[in-house]
Amino acid sequence: MRIKQKDLEVLVDQINKVQNCPLTTYTLNKGKYKANVGNYHLSFAYGGVSLRQVANPDGGAYEPLNTGHIPKKALYNVLKAFLAGLETKKG
Repeated sequence: MRIKQKDLEVLVDQINKVQNCPLTTYTLNKGKYKANVGNYHLSFAYGGVSLRQVANPDGGAYEPLNTGHIPKKALYNVLKAFLAGLETKKG
């Protein structure tokens, strides 16, 4: 199965919903963008992709899974496991 960006985005949206986090990374208000703290989103670089989470109102983010930028299929499997863990915890 070929993993596409949309497949990853669906999982990230589910993670945001399970965690009660904002679904968008930034909000436009009066012509200025404000980072939505807590939002999980994808980062693309070095030919790979990683999960990032907004850590502060200025848009600083970190990588909660510590995978680095990896192939889409590898991140898909990690996100599925992460989501399963979150859902079990909420249980």
